[in-house]
Amino acid sequence: MKIAYVTTYDSTNIHAWSGLGNYILRTLQSCGLPTESIGNLRDKKELFLKIKKVLYARMLSKKYLRDREPTVLKDYAVQVGGYLASIQYDIVFSPGTIPIAHLQTEKPIIFWTDATFAGMVDFYPEFSNLCAETIRDGNRMEQLALSKCHLAIYSSEWAANTAIQNYDVDPTKVKVVPFGANVNCNRNLEDIQLIVKTKNFDTCKLLFVGVDWHRKGGNVALSVADLLNQRGIKTELHIVGCSPAVELPGFVKVHGFISKNTEEGRRSLDKLMTESHFLILPSKAECYGVVLAEASSFGLPSLATKVGGIPTAIRDGKNGQTFPLDGSPKQYCDYIDRYMSTKQEYEELALSSFREYSERLNWLSSGKKVYDLMQEFCS
Repeated sequence: MKIAYVTTYDSTNIHAWSGLGNYILRTLQSCGLPTESIGNLRDKKELFLKIKKVLYARMLSKKYLRDREPTVLKDYAVQVGGYLASIQYDIVFSPGTIPIAHLQTEKPIIFWTDATFAGMVDFYPEFSNLCAETIRDGNRMEQLALSKCHLAIYSSEWAANTAIQNYDVDPTKVKVVPFGANVNCNRNLEDIQLIVKTKNFDTCKLLFVGVDWHRKGGNVALSVADLLNQRGIKTELHIVGCSPAVELPGFVKVHGFISKNTEEGRRSLDKLMTESHFLILPSKAECYGVVLAEASSFGLPSLATKVGGIPTAIRDGKNGQTFPLDGSPKQYCDYIDRYMSTKQEYEELALSSFREYSERLNWLSSGKKVYDLMQEFCS
């Protein structure tokens, strides 16, 4: 099977969509599937749609998303169709519905993504207060993609359920395959045991990773670290990805943005993952959270909210714990206190976290599942 891999952006860019487009491409290639990448699609009506967006904002105080505009989507389909006409391919595969919603092809179409449009409306800030036109166009686009695809793969049960509940789609072609960790991992159980043995349990280290301090629940992470210190459990909160515009106490260590694209950046992130005791991500909204899979690859348990796709990435008692969206800092602290005071229990949780990575939160396992689904639905 030769795959035409379609994105709106450059699929070799590891920073586009948190690197997921690139990792999915590499996963298909690692399954032995020849791929032809089609990307860098052009928005030919950019100026006109920018003006339209401004008018919606100023006149109606509403958000307009131009990437759901039918004229843009149809033009993307024309561009993709032009590329397809010049290559041999058996399947069109995309990590999203935008570039394939209006695509005309007799070949099977598959997508693997983390959310539906309906699931995102009023969930993420960027999808809140949308104008009626964008909501209408976004839902039409999603329905088109679901109607014409042979296989709709989502990274979580939450995303798959929003497809079945909000659109007219055959549920038998809606599947769940979690995303893997965007890290190179050669670790084994013995390595994780060594990592646990070298951790310093005199100070609890919490690791927060996220660009969006507000959506990722940075204020909750800060409150948890503060309460732990008040309880007499010496705690540090390490922040990666952002520099919060709030006054921070001395127990907070801000590392800013760390790029995985450099050897120095990868070493820094590895060190933080290795030395920390918990990854904390109390997100208000989250489609999946690849960093949760990455933490599991280090045997690092995660603490997060039971929202969106997080319960697929974190299985309670296996690689951490999920808490209610309105969960109190005390609930997090009680959980942390239990494991920080019993090193044997912590080691068991760390080893279980790594097993979750080894068995289902890595790209090799996920790629095999997707490959098997492609064989079942497209052969």
